[in-house]
Amino acid sequence: MAFSFGGGGGTGRGRFRGTGSLSDINIVPLVDVMMVLLVIFMITANVMEFGLEVEVPKVKQVKTTAEDLPVITITKNGLLSLNEKDININEIGTAVRQRFGPNTKAVYVRADKDAIWDVIAQVVSALDEEKIQVRMVTQPVDEADRPRR
Repeated sequence: MAFSFGGGGGTGRGRFRGTGSLSDINIVPLVDVMMVLLVIFMITANVMEFGLEVEVPKVKQVKTTAEDLPVITITKNGLLSLNEKDININEIGTAVRQRFGPNTKAVYVRADKDAIWDVIAQVVSALDEEKIQVRMVTQPVDEADRPRR
């Protein structure tokens, strides 16, 4: 199969003499690049999900603070972590003092609303033995969540 540009009379000297330039845009490479980028973003989107999933209880009164304190997280299954690093319940006091200094006065405790109460009580007791204040992390109640009277 042969292609001919320019009338096929053979009168031209050059190969494409007398024809206009080819100005069609080849979009195949563009589509290839876009498909590769799409695959990369689809793969990395799953990797970017990180952290512990904890749903804290909702209360009416919420205090905000700008203090940077250590956070002990208690998951639904009773697993403990200190600022996103797993920790043993028997080493809570010493781990807080080692990571945040000996003058640490308070710790935030962020417990899932479905967490086992026994684990929460043991964490509060261990922190009390170390003379560290416990501040519970809660969420404000939304107006839409309140029951109507």
